Amino acid sequence: MSQLRVLLVEDSRRLAERIRELIELNEDATVVKTVYDEASAVEAARKDRIDLIVLDLQLQSGTGFGVLEQLGLNRPPVVVLTNYALPQYEKRAHDLGVEYFLDKSRDFERLSEIVGKYQSSAHN
Repeated sequence: MSQLRVLLVEDSRRLAERIRELIELNEDATVVKTVYDEASAVEAARKDRIDLIVLDLQLQSGTGFGVLEQLGLNRPPVVVLTNYALPQYEKRAHDLGVEYFLDKSRDFERLSEIVGKYQSSAHN
């Protein structure tokens, strides 16, 4: 079984470490790269072999929406994890093809379950 390769895009280094730990509770999932801005996220998604992207909307420079727009639909599945869980942002994310839209304060723990779903589907 190969590991689910996750790209983590998060503007807070401290929170990125917590998210990494949560993702890696799944033994067959690993965060292969953590980036903090739009340009780095787009480059990593295009260059590295990635199975899943966990994406914040507010980045050190640029936005998660910018990442989604640049990558288009020819990209790995995306889980948005944001503090800005506004209905209009959720609608825009889904319009851009996002599979899951999570509120950091309310849905943080769901991330591990969702990663587990992708991990098991990657091995079937």
